[in-house]
Amino acid sequence: MDDIEADLADFIGSFSDDPLGFVLAAFPWGEPGTDLATQAGPDEWQIARLREMGERLKALHHLPPSDWMPILMATASGHGIGKSALICWVILWAMSTFPDTRGLVTANTEPQLRTKTWPELAKWYGLLICRHWFTRTKTSIFSADPRHADTWRIDAIPWSQHNPEAFAGLHNEGKRILVVFDEASAIADIIWESVMGALTDQGTQIIMVAFSNPTQNTGYFRSLFGKRRGSWSTAQIDSRSVRITNKGLLNRWVEEEGIDSDFVRVRVLGQFPSASSSQFIPSSLVEAAAIREVGEDSISPLIMTADTARFGDDETVIAFRRGRDARSIPWVYMRQMDTVLIANKMAELILAYRPAAVFIDEGGPTGAGVIDILRSARHKVTGVNFGSAASTSQFGNESMKVANKRAEMWASMRAWLKGGAIPADQKLHDDLVGPEYTIELKSQAVQLERKQRMKERGLASPDRADALALSFAFPVAPKHRTIEEARGRTAADYDPFSAVEAR
Repeated sequence: MDDIEADLADFIGSFSDDPLGFVLAAFPWGEPGTDLATQAGPDEWQIARLREMGERLKALHHLPPSDWMPILMATASGHGIGKSALICWVILWAMSTFPDTRGLVTANTEPQLRTKTWPELAKWYGLLICRHWFTRTKTSIFSADPRHADTWRIDAIPWSQHNPEAFAGLHNEGKRILVVFDEASAIADIIWESVMGALTDQGTQIIMVAFSNPTQNTGYFRSLFGKRRGSWSTAQIDSRSVRITNKGLLNRWVEEEGIDSDFVRVRVLGQFPSASSSQFIPSSLVEAAAIREVGEDSISPLIMTADTARFGDDETVIAFRRGRDARSIPWVYMRQMDTVLIANKMAELILAYRPAAVFIDEGGPTGAGVIDILRSARHKVTGVNFGSAASTSQFGNESMKVANKRAEMWASMRAWLKGGAIPADQKLHDDLVGPEYTIELKSQAVQLERKQRMKERGLASPDRADALALSFAFPVAPKHRTIEEARGRTAADYDPFSAVEAR
């Protein structure tokens, strides 16, 4: 290695914990005759993200290697802010400043990865002061030294929910790992889980960054700004605050669509939509129901339900609802239980709470078995087949045609959520907002997304939401303690948001 090359290696190596310094030093900002001739450097939001990454890297040096935690950073943004450029800077910094760095890059779709993310890398690779250290292809960037070509590389890998194992083997103990998710909102949960499960090497610089327009209100990327925000550093970037964006176009969008519209929330403000275009229950309804207070109700009937599962990933959920209140009586969750154990627990709860009605999903062998056992013990229970015909298309103040019993129950539940109270439970929240819907062409009826399709999207079976939905299976007559309490009351007095107690 000649003196010039040795000096370059020392210079670039000095930015190992300083990605911002690297970006400022490794590209020809403001130099005439280059693509950056008119550019002075990164935007303020990019500077902030790079600076934080550097600070967190430096902090690792004050800890024993056994205590090093992955550096996890997620950015949601509107359009045109320069996120692809930042992705490329991080890739080239990671490769250039730490020998034998390994990593992967994926995106929401293979075309996004092939035609947008990787071509942007080609641009910045061409401007990099030390580009001769690396070889870039259409699917990878790796060391130009043949001795390190397999150990010093970052690969662009399209994801497939049918082959999550492709993301599970990323290990590089004692060195550096970089994972980049571009347009991460649409990457299936199973891919996130596979990658996160692999990031366990001790004493290793592990950096994962995720960028996306926040197009979906469910899924793993959304959870980074909710239940997982304790582990992730998050930022939401308003496109109007970024130097390079077209302010005239952005302001026109705001004027035409409205500042509170989901289009502006996603495409301009970098905020998640109140509901995705095909999401059946908006998050706003669920979030309001989780904090709503309801008074004591001694009139409405108590309904107990069970969505059963014997073995596997799904859980048995036993829920309770009295009028607007689905929170006061604790729900019960059971896993890996056979029909006898489930039936015994339900019998115990029936004797304890004396519900006016008990509705059980009878669509599978577990539910049918539980029903048989309970009936043999002389408990009055009602089986509900989610796939059976709907009995009505009118739900409170909402009117819609539905394809089957499941859609009917969910539509009634959606109407009830406007005034109901539910447990403040993240899994219930995710279950309620998870299913999407379609309109059948011939019948124009609402059809809820099948559970198998949800699992293909990386979402769990909505067991907890289905348990609540079961409480709307059939009308249950109100019970009155006294004639005076009953006199003059109508069905609307008990639950104006639901047709369930309309008798």
